[in-house]
Amino acid sequence: MARTPRLAAGRARALGLPTRGTTNPNRLRRVDRWVAHAFGPLLASADDPLVVDLGYGSSPITTVEMAARLRHLNPGLRVLGLELDAERVAAGEAVADPPHLEFRRGGFELAGRRPLLLRAFNVLRQYTEEQAAEAWDTMVGRLAPGGVLVEGTCDEIGRRCSWVALTADGPRTFTLSCLPRDLDTPGDLAERLPKALIHRNVPGERVHALLAELDACWATAATYAPFGPRARWVEAVRLLSAKWPVLDDRKRWRLGEVTVPWETVRP
Repeated sequence: MARTPRLAAGRARALGLPTRGTTNPNRLRRVDRWVAHAFGPLLASADDPLVVDLGYGSSPITTVEMAARLRHLNPGLRVLGLELDAERVAAGEAVADPPHLEFRRGGFELAGRRPLLLRAFNVLRQYTEEQAAEAWDTMVGRLAPGGVLVEGTCDEIGRRCSWVALTADGPRTFTLSCLPRDLDTPGDLAERLPKALIHRNVPGERVHALLAELDACWATAATYAPFGPRARWVEAVRLLSAKWPVLDDRKRWRLGEVTVPWETVRP
């Protein structure tokens, strides 16, 4: 079996392994919407903020969409899409709009740039937990002062997602986001947990306890089913918030979200 390259090897080259590269329009709409909510003030108050989208895949569409969704926060905001594959970079360059939207070859070293916000979605699933933790450290170490990494996973059409927000102080929050009508139970989201948690969904681990409690709240909220899956999700999260330190509010719950402090799910 071929040995996986070390993540920290060779500063002179792009760090990491190519992703599978599946891309669909609107796949990352949920995380972009959350980023604008959670870090809008950070981006709005910065001078010339740089946002990096790492590993955008076979099509640059999700990077283009991210730029469109965040530009209203700050007219000086710049977005840079990074990929390891030269053909994918060329596809991005065909739709680039310098200096507001650019594409370059790069990996975890971020092509030497220091973004205020970094989105890395569906890029760590092929790594081991240890390698993923190293990648976290590498990426966070390359952020601008006060910068944020949002790293996570979603399904092919963006209806089931989860992500972690990290700063120089480490992981801060964990978010589940979904289209409630796409679920039988919230536990279905386990298949899209980020690499740091996906192997921890077993009894005795915090993330397993969270999903089990959310499933129990979903069952209790069955009386809200006649009002639709979204109403049932909102009630389930309300019930969860009585036992877990949920950070967001009903407005976010109606979008199919729930966010908790990282410490509540930390392995």
